[in-house]
Amino acid sequence: MHKFKDLETVILTRNIKKHGLRTGDMGAVVNVYDNGKAAEVEFVTSTGRTVALITLTQSDVRDIKQNDVLHVRGFASI
Repeated sequence: MHKFKDLETVILTRNIKKHGLRTGDMGAVVNVYDNGKAAEVEFVTSTGRTVALITLTQSDVRDIKQNDVLHVRGFASI
């Protein structure tokens, strides 16, 4: 199971419709809670505008992998 670390990059493993996030979106850990079991993760546009800052658990994300391919998509609710 994933243990969060400050300032790491993580990949979302499920859609979060409330915030317009999709599986595969990349975020940055900005605060770690509960000994690494939960974290505040920020999701931003390519220009750095925050689209969501939410608390996630270990099951919501995975580590970024060396063979991951980055992908860009539009974000409708901005």
